[in-house]
Amino acid sequence: MKIKSAQAYSPLTTSGLIITLGIVFGAIGTSPLYVMKAILGVSASHVTHSLVIGAVSCIIWTLTLQATIKYIYIILRADNRGEGGILSLYALVRKRKKGLFAIAIIGASALLADCILMPSITIVSAVEGLQLQYPGIGILPVALLIVTAIFLIQQFGTATLGSSFGPIMLLWFIMLGVLGLIQIVQLPIILKAFNPYYAVQLIVNHPHSLLLLGAVFLCTTGAEAIYTDLGHCGIRDIRASWIFVKTALLLNYLGQGAWILLHPQPAGNYENPFFGIMPWWFLPFGVLLSTVAAIIASQSLISASYTIISEAIQLSLWPKVKISYPTTQKGQMYISSVNWLLFAAVIFVILIFQRSGNIEAAYVLSITVTMLMTSVLMTYFMQRIKRRKVSILIFVAGSLALEGTFLVANLADFFNGGWVTLLIGGLTAFVMYAIEGGTLKTSLLVTRILPATPKLLPT
Repeated sequence: MKIKSAQAYSPLTTSGLIITLGIVFGAIGTSPLYVMKAILGVSASHVTHSLVIGAVSCIIWTLTLQATIKYIYIILRADNRGEGGILSLYALVRKRKKGLFAIAIIGASALLADCILMPSITIVSAVEGLQLQYPGIGILPVALLIVTAIFLIQQFGTATLGSSFGPIMLLWFIMLGVLGLIQIVQLPIILKAFNPYYAVQLIVNHPHSLLLLGAVFLCTTGAEAIYTDLGHCGIRDIRASWIFVKTALLLNYLGQGAWILLHPQPAGNYENPFFGIMPWWFLPFGVLLSTVAAIIASQSLISASYTIISEAIQLSLWPKVKISYPTTQKGQMYISSVNWLLFAAVIFVILIFQRSGNIEAAYVLSITVTMLMTSVLMTYFMQRIKRRKVSILIFVAGSLALEGTFLVANLADFFNGGWVTLLIGGLTAFVMYAIEGGTLKTSLLVTRILPATPKLLPT
């Protein structure tokens, strides 16, 4: 029987909910910055009514099936004494079947690649928004300056950051909802997107449906980080906050879709619809808040990376490195070596790709691989806690069908940037596999030697 953590019974507080917004939902909360822009980037020369309605419908149902049902409702239940994440899940099921460490290593490596790619794409997207106000601004210098500042402040701990970032993210989600609602009122027909028929119709009829699905899947960015950051906030705070977060996200996506339909033009002529829905007088503040939100979004993935490495050390999948605890709050940590490795990797990605659109393929591939590996481990966890076979079958079939489709879609764009995920994830997986293999060999050697030398054993 699964033992529930104390967090499952902790009371909800306003401060806890606000801190959760700052720590957990930054990544998925800033996805409107680039999702519709990415969809337009793979569209035909003219944007049609069916394309926009269908794309928004795909976003709505992807968020519902992946983020809400799979992660918020199902996977958050799989906590290991209050901690979450793919390695925490692996620790719960590793005794059920030998060889699951390979699944865990692949998933954790892809998630660490996500922790590098997410700050890169979000910050570059925000700086591209700054160009709307200041056309002469250089994307790379500003993006690199922001990245440097983000990694410098990590040593103060996520509790301090969350308490200051939370109110800003509250304002961010309010802005998302209000801006989207203004556009929806002007074109209520966009609400047809709640009908999944339009999503299916688009997938069946669109000539570039695979590339389109790859762009759509960007809306789930940060879902895995929600699970990984479970130990930083707690399941009740996350679930309660998600109702507000998802409402704001859906309103904004619907609003962007309405704005596109209200301003018909060739796909290549569109600026980022996220900034397009902002009134001209509001644009300076909107761009500034977007930049700050991008910084906060990066923080949520950086916090997740500390959790991943901490769990990897406990499972003998990573070298034993120094872990600092800047605050007394549970789950708050800082790993200096990991912080600066991530910093160097983010700088590398930004210098290589330079534009946010060039990072999309790598980013979405890392997300898909991580989610697939999590689904496999979750299947064994459901068996461990003796869920009904029909429930397990539905979970497996649904996860593999949805994530398998998105994986095929993302592999179609492998040579346009997806190879970076393989490079980063491959290097990380090699380190984990080598350490795990060395630990296993040492264990076997000790097992063979100690029985032959009983005097060495303590009495």
